[in-house]
Amino acid sequence: MFKFLSSVGQYFLFLKKVFSKPEKPSIYYKQTMSELVSLGLTSVGIVAIISFFMGAVITLQTAYNTENPIYPKYLIGLGCRDSMILEFSSTIAALILAGKVGSNIASEIGTMRVTEQIDALEIMGVNSASYLVLPKIIATVVFNPFLTLMSIVIGIFGGGIAGTFSGVMTPENFIYGIQYDFIPYYIVYSLIKTVFFAFIITSISSFQGYYVEGGSLEVGRASTKAVVYSSVMILLFNVILTQLLLS
Repeated sequence: MFKFLSSVGQYFLFLKKVFSKPEKPSIYYKQTMSELVSLGLTSVGIVAIISFFMGAVITLQTAYNTENPIYPKYLIGLGCRDSMILEFSSTIAALILAGKVGSNIASEIGTMRVTEQIDALEIMGVNSASYLVLPKIIATVVFNPFLTLMSIVIGIFGGGIAGTFSGVMTPENFIYGIQYDFIPYYIVYSLIKTVFFAFIITSISSFQGYYVEGGSLEVGRASTKAVVYSSVMILLFNVILTQLLLS
């Protein structure tokens, strides 16, 4: 218990150091643009592929479990739309990014720690935590909502393709379903969750890499811890945010 509380305290002290005033904002701007590419744009492909197949599976499962003639066919499209918006495009995509982005960040910063590059930055008078971590947090918090919106669109499109080509419903029924009783606030709810999840993934992964001690073996362990801890916190905050925003 003491070790856990000590780690939590160290994490918040780390965040205080990360969000301290930068020495040269222009350098941080360049770093942020670079991180937008390395952490954001490189994630577009995997999010798009997974979203397409998630939407397809949701549509087919809904169709095969609502074969009773009492249920109107447009409910399949409605189920696909709400599932993608409320849960899959924010939470499931965040869990995927925790594995891809989180392990990348932890291993990158961990390698810099064990090769003493971070110590060199500190000797030069640079706030290493802020210089290395703040651009990553800004990049993911800014770009991940766009990934979520893209995931929603592609997931619904994948559901329409799967439903149409499998013959379980007509395109007209699917389109009517995704338009039926649409609540715009669900989009806002999904984006709010995405921002929180992006911060969780980046900050926890950076924290794990920043305080690595040892060699390459410990860097690997830090990457694993980053993915596990980020995933657990994503699921925890998913419950908390859902209760706060939808109750």
